[in-house]
Parts: sequence; C-alpha cells; structure tokens
Amino acid sequence: MAQFEEVSQKSKLHPKPEGLTLQYGTAGFRTHAKHLDHIMFRMGLLATLRSKKTKSTIGVMVTASHNPEEDNGVKLIDPMGEMVTAAWEGYATQLANAEQDSLLKELKDIIKKEDIDMSEPASVYVGKDTRPSSASLSQAVLDGVSSLGGKTHDYGLVTTPQLHYMVCCCNTHGCYGSPTVEGYYQKLSQAFLQLTQNALNRTDDQKRLLVDGANGIGALKMREMEPFLRSELQVVLSNDGSSGKLNHMCGADYVKVQQKAPQGMNMGVGERCCSFDGDADRIVYYYTDSKGCFHLLDGDKIATLISTYLKELLTQAGLNLQIAVVQTAYANGSSTRYLEDVMKVTVCCTKTGVKHLHHAAQEYDIGVYFEANGHGTVLFSKAAQKQIQELVKDPNANDERKRAVKLLESTINLINQTVGDAISDMLVIEAVLAIRGMSAQDWDAIYTDLPNRQLKVTVCADRRVIDTTDAERRAVSPEGLQDTIDTLVKKYKSARSFVRPSGTEDVVRVYAEADTQESADSLAHEVSLAVYRLAGGIGDEPKPLH
Repeated sequence: MAQFEEVSQKSKLHPKPEGLTLQYGTAGFRTHAKHLDHIMFRMGLLATLRSKKTKSTIGVMVTASHNPEEDNGVKLIDPMGEMVTAAWEGYATQLANAEQDSLLKELKDIIKKEDIDMSEPASVYVGKDTRPSSASLSQAVLDGVSSLGGKTHDYGLVTTPQLHYMVCCCNTHGCYGSPTVEGYYQKLSQAFLQLTQNALNRTDDQKRLLVDGANGIGALKMREMEPFLRSELQVVLSNDGSSGKLNHMCGADYVKVQQKAPQGMNMGVGERCCSFDGDADRIVYYYTDSKGCFHLLDGDKIATLISTYLKELLTQAGLNLQIAVVQTAYANGSSTRYLEDVMKVTVCCTKTGVKHLHHAAQEYDIGVYFEANGHGTVLFSKAAQKQIQELVKDPNANDERKRAVKLLESTINLINQTVGDAISDMLVIEAVLAIRGMSAQDWDAIYTDLPNRQLKVTVCADRRVIDTTDAERRAVSPEGLQDTIDTLVKKYKSARSFVRPSGTEDVVRVYAEADTQESADSLAHEVSLAVYRLAGGIGDEPKPLH
C-alpha cells in the first residue's frame, strides 16, 4: 500500500482546517481562496480515481468564474467534456470534508464502492484562471494526482471551456479536434471564416465588436485568438486585465445584474458590445440607443437568435430534424411565446442549473440551451450530425440545400458542444448577425421582453422549506403559498411569478413579470411578503420597491 503512504505524507502538506465543511454544487467548490488548498489536493486524488474508473482523461479546472478575485474554486470535467456525474459530486463533498485522520478511509471507501482497479493508469488535465491564488492551488491539484501515481498535463492559463474542449478532444482521439490551445483557435476560426464568407459586403463598422474581458482569462485568450480571425472580426478589447481587478465593475454578471455597461468601455450609439465572465463560459451582449438607453441582449435573446437561424437552415436544407430550445422558469415569457407561437420551435422547461439544461438538450436532434445569465451552447445528436454529413456529400442536392447544409456543418464546427463557451458563442452570434445582415437593434427587435423583477427573501429555517414542482414553476410547500401566488398573479396583466430556494445561498428567490415595470415590481413585492409570512421570514418585512 505504498501509494497510500504517499497520499498520507503529501496530504499533511495540504492540511484541512478543522470544522470547515463545503458542498460541491452546480459550480463545483467555491469560496475564499485561503480555505481551498486541501480541497485542491483532494480533488487531484478524486480526479485520479475517476480517470482509473472511466479509463479516460479527466479535467480539473481551478477557477471561481464570476466571483470576486479573492475567491477561488474547482470544477471536475468528465470524459466527454461534460460536468462530473452527480454520484461523484457526492464523493467530492465526502472527500473534501473528511478530517485529516479519516482521509485514507474515505478514499478507500470510494475505491471499494466503485470497484476501481488501482493498477489502471490515470491521466488528468489541469487548467487555471488568472487569479493570484490559482498558481499555488493548481499545484496542489498536481500534487494530489501524482501522489496516487497519475499522469498530468498542466495547460496553465486557459478558459474553463477550453479545458472542457481539451478533455473531449483527448478522449475522442482527435475526432473532436486537436487537444491544444492552438488547435482550438484553428478549429473555431476556420469555421467562423467559412461562415462569414456567406455575408455580403460587410463594412469595417459591421466587423467591429467591443469586448469586455472582465479583467480575466477570456481577455488573455481573445488576444491570442485575434490573428487567427484575419480581421474578419475587429475586436476592441477593454478590461483586458492590464490594470483593473477581475470581475470588478465589469464582466457578464455585473452587466446582467446592474443592467448597465461595464466600467472602462467607451460605447458609441448602436455599437455592438459583449461581456465575458471571469472564466469565459458566459456571455451577454448589449448596446445603447440614440436616447442613451441601455439595452441588454441576454441568454434568452441569444437562444432565440441561434435557434431561429438553425431552424431556417434546416428548412432550406430539407432536413427533418427536431430542434428544441431548453429554458428555465427564469426565461422571459416573451421569448417563450415568440419561439412557440411565431417560430413554431419546441420549448422545454427544466430546473435551474446548467446540468439540468444540458441533460434536457441531449433529448433532441438539436438542443439549444442558454440560461438568462448567458451560459449556454447547442448540442447536435450523433444522428443529426450524420444526416448533415451525408447531405454535404450528396452529389444530387440542389444549390439551396447545398449552401444551407454547408452553413450547418460550419456552425457545428464553431460551437463548443461540451459546455457554454463565451468565445465560441460570440463567434456564432457574430456569424449569424453577419449572414443575416442584422444590427444589434434588429436582433433586439425580434421580440420585446416583459418587464420583470427578481427579489430575495431570507427565511429562518432551511431555505428548503420551499419545495417546488413543474420545473420549479410551482411551490408545493409551505401549504397555501402557491394558492396565494396564483391569486396575486390574477391581479396583473400578462403576469406570472414563482419562488424557489437558491442553489447557491441561504435565501428564497422570487421572480415576477407583468405588462409594466410597476406591475412587475408590485407583484414581486407582494409575493415576497407571502414568502416572508408563510415560510418564516427573518429580519424586517420586505418593503415596497416604490
């Protein structure tokens, strides 16, 4: 048992602070960087076991995404570039919280439960973002892997989606692409250049895009990618990390929540702008109109743009494939109505959290999913990709079908199907706007969002006193809450509201939308009051917004 001896020795260099417990959530582990050294070492151990179990390469990404710079975190990546399975999330929590003297026992428990052959080789890919703490924390991951005899490939500074991509390329033996950063740039840029050849007479103004890099890894990688795009996209990069602080008053989350432009970006009227988040797996677009009003184009608008473009191509190519848009309860009601009633696209609603969306999207030939926060991608089933490939090679296809199917083929190559990817999503959006000859204003005008409001209520018991059903759109408990919400909604026009326990903090989230902002605010306040009264709110009663 010499290998466990090494784990025992090395784990002493990464001791767990007594009494600290953390939970592996949707986004992995995430907290202040000073609490994470032992977690990183142990995730190196777990990734090694996962690799032996699956006989595949596993990824470990050190990042805390859109959190403040002093935080950090870690996510595990499964063989096809997807998030690690739920059972292993449980193991991650178990291993992370084991006190120092019971670490080996927990480790052996997992090996026994999963029947892992410890003589199998292990391979782990490691990446990190630009946080000051990421260098030492990723070293702790490498220590964990090596103490169980695993082999590592340290990619150093990469975006989260790039590491997902590398893992998928490795395990598909190059079928998905070459597992290098340069291979990623080449695959995406080539597809983008093929698509933009179909856009007629683009001016330099139309090729210009203002990008907010959130002072993070996305800015760094965008700089590296620029030469590959051969001026077909002229990026003006702000918040590039040279002076500002990561995610501070910039980045996709800031723009989405504050509904205003990031600091340090000089926007002209009507100019297309976008923001990445800290690890470049989310993107939102925006512009200001001639009156100086700020307009946000969030995940709902992105899903609508991409799905309507794909639906038109399928029709032109004469392919009978089912396309669906997967949304959560947070998707604006106007987007759902537009997709279902106007575009006749299937819309499926699922629980909040990327895992649920990704899983639901796999059920269709083509599944488009974006959370309102701008995290999302498009999944093409194997059968759909096969049909598209066959039509590309069909000598009897007419010109219209040939053109459409070639566009579909290039779009598939441009999309990172493993996970939401700000750089890939940005290039897809830019290509679609160019091919359709649309400005940001044209895109925004596809439908008008219903005014909405989100609020939080703190409750004294566990936030899970609120239990929901129907993809979190209806409350089952506490008793009487849903009846109250139904009654309140009836008072307003085009209204809906729902409540759900937060997945990341100890609060209950309230969402309301209606025909005017005043009505949405008023409904949100009344529902918050109902939650406060029926679910045991603490602190002062929620105050009206006006």
